Amino acid sequence: MLCLILAGGLGTRMQGVADGTAKTLIPVAGRPFADHQLTWLAGQGVTRVIYAIGHRGEQIRDFVGDGGRWGLKVDYVDEGETLLGTGGAVRHVVGNTGIGIDEGFLLLYGDSYLNIDVPAVWAASGGGAFPVMCVLKNEGRWDASNAVFADGRVRLYEKGRVDAAAIGMEYIDYGLSVLTPVIVREAIPAGGKGDLTEIFGPLAASGGLRGFEATERFYEIGSPEGLADLEALLTST
Repeated sequence: MLCLILAGGLGTRMQGVADGTAKTLIPVAGRPFADHQLTWLAGQGVTRVIYAIGHRGEQIRDFVGDGGRWGLKVDYVDEGETLLGTGGAVRHVVGNTGIGIDEGFLLLYGDSYLNIDVPAVWAASGGGAFPVMCVLKNEGRWDASNAVFADGRVRLYEKGRVDAAAIGMEYIDYGLSVLTPVIVREAIPAGGKGDLTEIFGPLAASGGLRGFEATERFYEIGSPEGLADLEALLTST
């Protein structure tokens, strides 16, 4: 399994907490977060990782290297300092002929720490043949709900809905998905910028986005509160 990790963001909510450090390298329980994340991925059967990097990307290269410490093969695609957005970053990687993504792949946020069966998610995608979004019944508990999930499909995916509860948005994007290069290319033009909603939103509306329901809460280090929660989890186990 191949996993694309989005790790090019600015980490603006973490200013004052980890100034000067790439977000995915923020120390958690005495280790850079990327160490925890890569250890988890390797334990789930992932063999190859591509980092989509940008801001402070050289720090990630220096720490992770070729991935050999985790039994992984790691490559990098750098979007530079002109950030493309989450969707644009995925399109930039898919369009990089030197990397060689020609089949379905896992997609993971670089600040997400999850408790989910990755091989089961991969199987639900037909081994990368079909797009899948992992979702959690959130009901506004951990960040704003952004998805309607029913009968095994994500029926609606949209961020920032002030009427989310009223229209049945009880679920939230869990931070792990499966995409195919063809779908990415169709949604965002080469060199384009954009958010992942530009990929997942139309897929959901057309009935083409399978859902995989997570049962355990997600953790993230994208906010001081999220970092504190994960620190507490990892130091208690």
